[in-house]
Amino acid sequence: MSVRRLAAALSLLAPFACGPSRPRDAVSDIGVSRSPERAVPLYAFESLDARRVSSQAFAGKVVVLAFVATWDLPSQAQVAFLVEMARRDGPSERIAYAAVFLQEGKDRELIEVYRTTLGIKFPVAVADRGTLSGAGPFGDVQAVPTVVVLDKSGHVRFQKVGLAKPDELRGAMSLD
Repeated sequence: MSVRRLAAALSLLAPFACGPSRPRDAVSDIGVSRSPERAVPLYAFESLDARRVSSQAFAGKVVVLAFVATWDLPSQAQVAFLVEMARRDGPSERIAYAAVFLQEGKDRELIEVYRTTLGIKFPVAVADRGTLSGAGPFGDVQAVPTVVVLDKSGHVRFQKVGLAKPDELRGAMSLD
């Protein structure tokens, strides 16, 4: 099947996707955390292109990481919010956006079609084994979407399980 046909099929099937938002048994609480005391997480995820998604590549920037999945409608909404935010921000030396898919590497082609279909211009990556098993640098990320905002020094300033709206994210990003 060609990539165009696959993209068309995905766009037709997206409204009917009813899969659960949790890849495995997860805590049902949806919450927001603002904890500056946490250590700076070191992360590096396999990017779909040459743009690195890592603590080193994003050093000195406010970072918005969205942990998402192709099969999840709230993830699609989260990505749409971030696509618009990144479009409004334009290329920036101060802000970095990235989507990290909580899916196996074998789903790479599907993720690429998803990226193209949703018009994602910022870096897209696939989660590492540690993150998929719940032992990644951001803790046990089990539900999608989960959004993390890191300040310029790399500390987690915001983490939310569930859809994070642009006004919440802008408030957490405080660029001063």
